[in-house]
Amino acid sequence: MTADYKSIINHIYEEVGHMPLKGAVADYIPALAEVDPSQYGIAIATTSGESYGVGDCFTKFSIQSISKVFTLAMVVRHLGHTLWESVGREPSGSPFNSLVQLEYEHGIPRNPLINAGALVVTDRLMNLYRQPKEEILNFIRDMSGCDDIYFDHRVARSELSHGARNIALASFMKSFGNIDNEVDGLIDVYCHQCSVAMSCMELAKSFLFLANRGVNPVSGERILSISRSKRLGAIMLTCGFYDESGDFAFRVGLPGKSGVGGGIVAIIPGEAAIAVWSPALNSYGNSIRGIETLERFTTLLGISIF
Repeated sequence: MTADYKSIINHIYEEVGHMPLKGAVADYIPALAEVDPSQYGIAIATTSGESYGVGDCFTKFSIQSISKVFTLAMVVRHLGHTLWESVGREPSGSPFNSLVQLEYEHGIPRNPLINAGALVVTDRLMNLYRQPKEEILNFIRDMSGCDDIYFDHRVARSELSHGARNIALASFMKSFGNIDNEVDGLIDVYCHQCSVAMSCMELAKSFLFLANRGVNPVSGERILSISRSKRLGAIMLTCGFYDESGDFAFRVGLPGKSGVGGGIVAIIPGEAAIAVWSPALNSYGNSIRGIETLERFTTLLGISIF
């Protein structure tokens, strides 16, 4: 590992970790409401095989919407450009679970990283695989190089019991013919993918295929073409942080994805992936310490994609 990475991560961890804790956990999902908001971890993995972590970097947490990147990669590698007939590629400018835009856009979600768009992606994944939940786990395990990755069934049950908004989104899109599978089955798969439990270290390693232009640097397997990998990075940059995506691009300057479990993962193209976990969220549903960490990281290193 480059010495600068290690020293800078340690420096940021000490500074940000001593800042007053702000924000709140995602209490609208009961299982997440019980998470200790003071936990904080950072991990970085490079395409050359080095890794380093600090703090709670090996503690598993619910990755939530970060899972949308995995399912998007799984579907895009098979469907390619035809997916974009069913879901757009523009920032939404609205909350991640908004119903508003679907009405006047005839059931076509604005992008695949808001809930409506991710439901369309998961629906197409169910068309591709007979056992979609197992295939999601297998894909994530292959990308991370770790077999010890599972659904947190308690979180999944909690989301299923409080999933009225997602059921409404899926039902509304089905009325427009943009959902193929039964809504109950789709919501079950979707809630399970969001419940996947991973650590910062596992997340950083699992995103290396995107940092490495579509090739898993451990196995050498090409997961996505260079073009599709580039386009997923672009969607992460413009849409990966709900209606705070523009501000994240302004402050951090890296493609990334957040989840309401408090995780954020970002990629340095051609070089590395970095994951941060801190469960206390701002009003947009993004980790406060996570964004602060990544802003300091790119500022101190003098790197971004710009």
